[in-house]
Amino acid sequence: MWPAHPCPIGPDQWRRVEGGTVRRTPHLSTPSALLSVVVAVALSGCAGGGRDDRQDTAPPAAPRGLTVEAGSATTAHVMWNQATDDTEVTGYEVYRDAKKVKDVPGRKHMVDIVGLKPSTTYAFTVRARDAEGNVSPDSRRLTVTTPAAAAADRRPPTRPARLRARAEGSRSAMLSWGRSTDNRAVASYEIYQGTSKIHSVGGGQTATLVTGLRPGTDYTFTVKARDAADNFSAASPEVRLTTATGKDAGRATAPTGFRAATHRADGAYYIDLSWTPPRTGGAVTEYQIELDDRTATSLVFGGTAPRGKAEHSFYIGRKAGERHQVRIRPKLPDGTWGAYSPERTVTTG
Repeated sequence: MWPAHPCPIGPDQWRRVEGGTVRRTPHLSTPSALLSVVVAVALSGCAGGGRDDRQDTAPPAAPRGLTVEAGSATTAHVMWNQATDDTEVTGYEVYRDAKKVKDVPGRKHMVDIVGLKPSTTYAFTVRARDAEGNVSPDSRRLTVTTPAAAAADRRPPTRPARLRARAEGSRSAMLSWGRSTDNRAVASYEIYQGTSKIHSVGGGQTATLVTGLRPGTDYTFTVKARDAADNFSAASPEVRLTTATGKDAGRATAPTGFRAATHRADGAYYIDLSWTPPRTGGAVTEYQIELDDRTATSLVFGGTAPRGKAEHSFYIGRKAGERHQVRIRPKLPDGTWGAYSPERTVTTG
């Protein structure tokens, strides 16, 4: 009798197992008709009932685009971009100061963390998890400080007024609104798409860019103000907009006026970049620089990020006559990457 054998299989792959040893059984001694039947049956079994027992051991990629904003004296709003995996990301784990505080379904990419202490600094990271239980490395670590508590404050902020929306191409929209007032201070503004909260910005910000929209689609937005005591204002009046049709790859989120040149100093060459940040309603603090179709580096502005003209210079090498292509893209306030600038070509020397 022929022993069972894993797929795929050929006549000279058959072996008998006796006492733990493996020996080749010459197939020439088997009648060809019988061999044809055996092989056909084995192959049909592979096709009909074969099973791949290989286990997925590859973890998802670390979530990117993490943003954290204090919502009140006791809450923080955490957002991140969808992570990638060779199968499927089924969930996310949110950590506060290295302790897991929340499990989030794979279809969601934000969560409000509650029960924090006023006037306290916290560090947050996020990990992705797949169906086999493989867990990604930590995301970038971000800190946030909650505002001071307002004792016995039950008065909500005033309703945000004059909400306006403007479609920025087919996949994003710029929202702006009038500043709310509060007997203490407005801690944050909560942005809603229909009845779902989609973003949160600081209390000093009265505009934001909403991304991830669909081309040629109608949307309704409202905004609520929130104070440090977790009092919410009434929702602003609704505003409706329709995104542009077609595919523009989010051009409205790309830096404008992008220029590139080279200079030589101390025997080395440098690429000099300048651009105007996209309008996002807030400061753009991080950019990704792509050089010759590969990510070269991330640029993070410390302190106050430029809102007008931005500039950056980086080392490229010591050889003259080298030709390079360069472009950049911004990280938007909601944690997603904006569109790339037009590509520029420079030559050293």
